[in-house]
Amino acid sequence: MKRCIILLIAAASSLALSAQQTIDILQLSGRYGLPGEYRDAGYGGKATEWGSINSFTAGLRIGEKALWAINLNHFYFNVQGDPDPAFPDTIANPVKVNGIILRTGLLYRFSEGRSLQVLVAPRIMSDFKNFDGNSFMMGGVVSYDKKYRDELTVGFGALYNRELFGHYLVPFINLYWQLGRWCIRGMIPITARVEYSVNSNLTAGFNHFGLITTYYLGDDACRGTDGQGAYMERQSIDLSLFARQRIAGNIFVEGMAGMAVGRSYKQYGLDQKVDFAIPLVTFGDERVPEKNITDFGGGLILTLKLIYNMPLPE
Repeated sequence: MKRCIILLIAAASSLALSAQQTIDILQLSGRYGLPGEYRDAGYGGKATEWGSINSFTAGLRIGEKALWAINLNHFYFNVQGDPDPAFPDTIANPVKVNGIILRTGLLYRFSEGRSLQVLVAPRIMSDFKNFDGNSFMMGGVVSYDKKYRDELTVGFGALYNRELFGHYLVPFINLYWQLGRWCIRGMIPITARVEYSVNSNLTAGFNHFGLITTYYLGDDACRGTDGQGAYMERQSIDLSLFARQRIAGNIFVEGMAGMAVGRSYKQYGLDQKVDFAIPLVTFGDERVPEKNITDFGGGLILTLKLIYNMPLPE
């Protein structure tokens, strides 16, 4: 046990470890989006999204100043229409996609509260039909953090993913700022969390999560008459209020309620690419969705999590 250490890597990357007091080792969650009308009136009916985001985090001390980080995430999203929407035959319906993301690499602590983190991030993003190499993608995370005092750590970094539409780069700011009972933490603009500690067992606050992901569609029906493959691009910015309650020892339950803003699932042919993308901006984007913008707009989302949390070792 003395050689093992637990460290936090958020769903998309990591936070400054030196300032964290506790760490979520295991998270199991379920998500439900209330039905929303398709913006394209020709489809008819309403779309309902549900799914889950699960994670496991661990690490191994490999020296006095070095840690080897391991973080495994599983995403699952399912979108179905009621009544069944009038999509063309080549459009995925219902949408059922999975993402398995491993982030692993080195965290090195320098003197004076400075640290460097370098992670590789192989991923499988797929509907798991006719599974092939198109479902495999690579990415990585680099961040440099500075602990200014026990209550404040600030860092800068970048997340890179080779999405099916092309190169996707997200510069971010790592932040941990403790202000009495309040705490602000996140990998901005991907994650942000404002917490208020009511007592040692109850925390409440605001949570933000937003990221573009793509999934290869191996279903034969999605190949169309030209036989080329397709991919689904998912976008959503989730803004939620949450409450987190200890139920026994290191086990917590967390409930979240909020809005999915700009939520959409868009299917493109595999040859539809962009030159480069950063959050909210794409360069050389001349893609045309296959007349299937499954865009049902913002809507209420409910999430329930079961969490196993532990204090960080010194």
